[in-house]
Amino acid sequence: MTEPLILTEIHGDGERRTALIRINRPKQLNALNDALMVEMGQALIAFDRDDAIGCIVITGNEKAFAAGADIAAMAKYDYMHVHQTEYITRNWETLLQVRKPVIAAVAGFALGGGCELAMMCDFIIAADNAKFGQPEIKLGVIPGAGGTQRLPRAVGKSKTMDLVLTGRMMDATEAERAGLVSRIVAADKLIDEALSAAAIICGLSGPSVALAKACVNKSFEGGLRDGIDYERRIFHSLFATEDQKEGMDAFLSKRAPQFKQR
Repeated sequence: MTEPLILTEIHGDGERRTALIRINRPKQLNALNDALMVEMGQALIAFDRDDAIGCIVITGNEKAFAAGADIAAMAKYDYMHVHQTEYITRNWETLLQVRKPVIAAVAGFALGGGCELAMMCDFIIAADNAKFGQPEIKLGVIPGAGGTQRLPRAVGKSKTMDLVLTGRMMDATEAERAGLVSRIVAADKLIDEALSAAAIICGLSGPSVALAKACVNKSFEGGLRDGIDYERRIFHSLFATEDQKEGMDAFLSKRAPQFKQR
């Protein structure tokens, strides 16, 4: 029997729970390949469509979130193969279709495609042993799943040039200082911390959470004025939801809100 490339778990006991996806190629330090990304994409879409799921966490193991793309598979490709098969484009970016929040819980190596996968998530919680980098230049190529585009938006041009052109790794402390990760925790507390953050999200209004995510993502795709206009329209639209009425009434009544997800 072939081991599954991902493992999934459901956590929480509320009306909406957290889906945990574990990358499961430990012998390859969770290197990413097409088959794995197809399985992960299918799981992501299924969880996104499941009304009982409020948040998704992606993780690896204590040694590696994902140590990069599978070089053994890539080494034999030529230009026409990667171009005609739309390598990466066709199945590595399914995560970008997910409307629910996705948290990356990163321990160990998040390099190359692993770093790019983490950056596709909505935020990164890092273990204190995490290491990030885009070492593709050492292989005679460049990042191909968004590394040259998302990394400068997170850490700025100078830090990105340093990492991409030298191929060096940065540790969790440097990554947090640079703005790539949102928080650092002890490695043995990583999953608990990620699930705790996810549980908070699950307890909130799903429509508000999804639209807040969309608004923040919009800020990376255009100018400030367009982003403000988009945010304002979304803000206004939420006054048509039952959860807005419940949330504000609960605040004024000094009680916990009971969101209905509509």
